Amino acid sequence: MDTKTFYGQKGHNQAVRAIPSDSEDSELDGSESEDSEGEDSQEEWIPGSGECMSIENDTESVNEEEDEDEDVAEVELEQFLGTVVYMSLFGLPRTRMFWNKACRVSQVADTMTLNRWEAIKKYLHFSNNEDRQEEDNDPLHKIRPLVTHLISKLKSIPMREKLAVDEQMVPFKGRSRLKQYLPSKPKKWGYKILVLAGSDGVPHNFEIYTGRAVHPPELADVGASGNVVLRLAQPIPKQENYKLFFDNWFTSVPLVLTLAQQGIHTIGTVRCNRLPGVNLKCDAELKKKGRGSFEEKMAIVGETTLHVVKWYDNRTVSLLSDYAGAYPVNKVERWDRKQKLIMKVPRPAVVKEYNKNMGGVDLLDSLIALYRIKIRSKKWYHRLVFHFIDMIIVTAWLLYIRDCEGTGMSRKEQMRLYTFKSYIAEGLQKSGKSLERKRGRPSLTIAGEYEDKRRKGPATPIPIPDVRLDATAHWMKRRGDARYPGAQAHPKPSARNVMCTSASHPQATAS
Repeated sequence: MDTKTFYGQKGHNQAVRAIPSDSEDSELDGSESEDSEGEDSQEEWIPGSGECMSIENDTESVNEEEDEDEDVAEVELEQFLGTVVYMSLFGLPRTRMFWNKACRVSQVADTMTLNRWEAIKKYLHFSNNEDRQEEDNDPLHKIRPLVTHLISKLKSIPMREKLAVDEQMVPFKGRSRLKQYLPSKPKKWGYKILVLAGSDGVPHNFEIYTGRAVHPPELADVGASGNVVLRLAQPIPKQENYKLFFDNWFTSVPLVLTLAQQGIHTIGTVRCNRLPGVNLKCDAELKKKGRGSFEEKMAIVGETTLHVVKWYDNRTVSLLSDYAGAYPVNKVERWDRKQKLIMKVPRPAVVKEYNKNMGGVDLLDSLIALYRIKIRSKKWYHRLVFHFIDMIIVTAWLLYIRDCEGTGMSRKEQMRLYTFKSYIAEGLQKSGKSLERKRGRPSLTIAGEYEDKRRKGPATPIPIPDVRLDATAHWMKRRGDARYPGAQAHPKPSARNVMCTSASHPQATAS
């Protein structure tokens, strides 16, 4: 066998590596060339071609290859994100189960192989560690570019009049110094995020709690918890009568006065030790008066009128506001355990306003928890990144619902969150894939047949021996089985069978 024809001959158009200009070969330096006029052009000679190739062409081809590699990497990253979103919808406990034969999910397994998916997850980074300075002590440097970009996009969303500031927990029990414990939350362990969101659940700003935050010098200092509200409220338009709601961890008199100077009205539950000089009735006195009793006190500080209302329902709650008080009082239904009936209980106006508009962050939390991305990872920041993906998708769906309500679309015609998220996953999964069918006859080459076989995917797995050899549920069903209603016990003989029977048995025809 001729090895040249079997392995293929060496091409004649292969370029030779350029000789350095500082070569010590005296024969080459003293030789004369026909292209001596273009010594500064640094050209390469191709044997057998009689032409010259410039190094610039090589650099252009290298740049084109790099651009192609970047495009391929971008497509693979979008496909990876598509599989991640699909995993949140199917909710299998382990990621490798999506490629397992027993519970294989084609939307994930057909997109990329398991090894490629795990490799992308392993090398998924969002910042360059080499660019980090030694004096930079930012604990979120791994995801700082992503957080900055996401916050800038959320700030550009049009705001509604009623806004709320509250805490959000990202479930996480791994090792991280950023992990917090909040016993009042359904998920007690995890990363704490402070979010500014509308009453409809759309977020507009957030801040990841890292323990120590840098407060801008242009903002007033109203305490550690109050400073969080001032930082989150920066994108709110000033002097346009926006309403802001928060709970008793943030509320204080200096915070309410500072926001009132900016034209932002507030309502918040407040702790009694943060109301200096205000003497309210104790819980026992309000309890004696009965369910629904309340007390209100007012104070004028500068140009701001403060209202403090203490209301007793199942237990007492105190609220502080600069625009809403106890009146007008409305009635609300409550169940009385002693009398075993529903009774009407007086409720101050400030309580009604607070309960109606405070649940924006809780609504966002509940929607994210419906189809949360639960992918385990050794990198602490992956959990935050996957949480941000869920937040972005839920925010897009809430904006879609806002547009539907603006156009008058009925609730039944609106797309559900599960369907909306599946469409996003499908769009990311099919990134870079041609949706047009190839025209023409199929290829008859070995490569074409291999490509067709690869496109078909794996064959149907053989059942386990216990199922294959159990000798049940594998019987043939007759067409005329009498067990089926209306079926005949035996099939009707055809005309050909009748002729054959009469020919072989003449006595049967005579009878």
